[in-house]
Amino acid sequence: MVEIRMLKRWQDELILLLGIWLFLTPWIFAYTIPSPHAWNAFVCGLAMAVLAAFDLYKRYFWAVVGTVLLGLWVALSPWVLFAGFDHIAMMWNNLIAGLAAAILAGWEIAVDPALHKWPGAGAAT
Repeated sequence: MVEIRMLKRWQDELILLLGIWLFLTPWIFAYTIPSPHAWNAFVCGLAMAVLAAFDLYKRYFWAVVGTVLLGLWVALSPWVLFAGFDHIAMMWNNLIAGLAAAILAGWEIAVDPALHKWPGAGAAT
């Protein structure tokens, strides 16, 4: 039973790593600190890592849905927040990390039966 449980958690482990990566990217890609680019990476990376940690501890539907939404935001943020930016590495980093997190969380929702119980969707009779 433990092995099956560990196999279900691999998406969360990768999302946790993506969150940590995103948090560190301002230093890795030499963003100007402080800047909107850096703050977006810090806040979104930390939030992604925290959501993944919550979901690693126990299955939380809200954490997985939050990760999907956050991943989509990260992927779109270069165009929404930073029109006219010239940091191509940041654009590709956000696009890839954001889409990867959203796809992994969506995959988790699709394959984990514990997440198929929508909150508030009790049996009404």
